[in-house]
Amino acid sequence: MAHPPAIPLPHYIVDGPEDAPPLLLGPSLGASLAVWEPQLPSLAQHHRVIRWDLPGHGGTPTGVLDAGPTPTTTVPGLARLVLALADSLGVDRFAYAGISLGGAVGSWLAAHHPERIASLALICSSARFGEPAGWQDRAALVREAGIGPIAEAAVSRWFTPAFAGSPQAAALIEALRRSVAPAGYAACCDALAAFDLRAGLARITAPTLVVAGLADPATPPAHARELAAGIADADLLELSGAAHLANVERPAPVLAALLRHLAAHPDDGPVAAAPGLGTPTPHPAEGPAQ
Repeated sequence: MAHPPAIPLPHYIVDGPEDAPPLLLGPSLGASLAVWEPQLPSLAQHHRVIRWDLPGHGGTPTGVLDAGPTPTTTVPGLARLVLALADSLGVDRFAYAGISLGGAVGSWLAAHHPERIASLALICSSARFGEPAGWQDRAALVREAGIGPIAEAAVSRWFTPAFAGSPQAAALIEALRRSVAPAGYAACCDALAAFDLRAGLARITAPTLVVAGLADPATPPAHARELAAGIADADLLELSGAAHLANVERPAPVLAALLRHLAAHPDDGPVAAAPGLGTPTPHPAEGPAQ
């Protein structure tokens, strides 16, 4: 039975059979839930796929950031939105895959609410996305000058030169210009500036897949290797010919890795709390990023 949400929900789309195992997909900063379209048809054959938009991205209003008992301009706050969405759909445990910031949300959930996460996939993500000052400067730029300068720079961060002129790349850059609110983008930059899960990686007990693009300038392969080294028994896949949106640039190997990972780690029921957390706490997820 679905539970009424305690806070406003992000925009979301559900695909796949109603009774299939649930899979939540988190997007990257600057992209809507459409970033998962290369993998969606295959994933939705055997999973109830729930894609969601970040605040100020796609169909989620920026105003959702100001709702609820605590601010949601942090990764824990975004995680709280995701758990509220899952609760509203009657989903207790779920597989989770996320790109970049969407991956950070998943890793925080896996570390702090292991009872909710059946398996985890982190694509071009990180335990810490660089120095806070860089994100603070980017947030200030967007608040002052809008999305335009960010969209120009995104091409070289998201894609390799060989892919940057493709129709897929052009469509995602156009969507960034058209459907991302400056205030929402800047607030998500604030969340990335404050995020640091390096000390908490050992708490993650969910079976984890880490995917890196070898040409990714935003979260270089060293970030993926740190995740894989810090999470017990994590699998690491490094892809040549891929920058930050590896699932768009190299859709087939990312899909194959996800399907193998999901098939190998079905939901086996409730789990104990991760080391150092004690008894699993009631959701929603709140608290400072680690």
